[in-house]
Amino acid sequence: MIGRLSGYLLEKQPPWIVIDVQGVGYELETSMNTLVSLPALGEKASLYTHLTIRDDAHLLYGFAREHERALFRALIKVNGVGPKLALAILSGMDEDAFMRCVRDDDSKALTKLPGVGKKTAERLIIEMRDRFPEWEHGSDSPLPLEATNGRPTRNSLADAESALVSLGYKLTEASKMLADLDPKQSTEALIKAALTQRMSG
Repeated sequence: MIGRLSGYLLEKQPPWIVIDVQGVGYELETSMNTLVSLPALGEKASLYTHLTIRDDAHLLYGFAREHERALFRALIKVNGVGPKLALAILSGMDEDAFMRCVRDDDSKALTKLPGVGKKTAERLIIEMRDRFPEWEHGSDSPLPLEATNGRPTRNSLADAESALVSLGYKLTEASKMLADLDPKQSTEALIKAALTQRMSG
């Protein structure tokens, strides 16, 4: 129904953002990889979208790349994987890294993601291997975005911690992931650094 939005970025409250499209503010949930690619507030942004309709809510998800959206759509077809877990996976690694995990049967790397245990990792590898044709040839080009110039705020650390918790990390885990990082960085930079450190550790 809604496949793409282009407008002005009004709010960034990881993992949520609001885009103003001709006076209508659309609230979207994004992966952290998409979030860190977004421009500053007030700048123009374009995102590919996926709409999920539930009995109690209409939820819109935003992606900087069509390839990322295609992978999200393939992930939520896997038994036991909903939108929240799919976003956590896409926040912890990009599409190419996920593809390598599946092709190399690297369940260990997948279990570093929040909410992904050994059984879920094995199921992802088995089921996603069969789904590669559905998404691996998607466009890998991001929609035009202004250069990222997020600025640190007084609450950057708290916002980053909140975003990591929303992805499924426990509060103590999120705090530990951010403990050694420079709190003067922007929220987006802190999130990216914490996730990178987590996946490489």
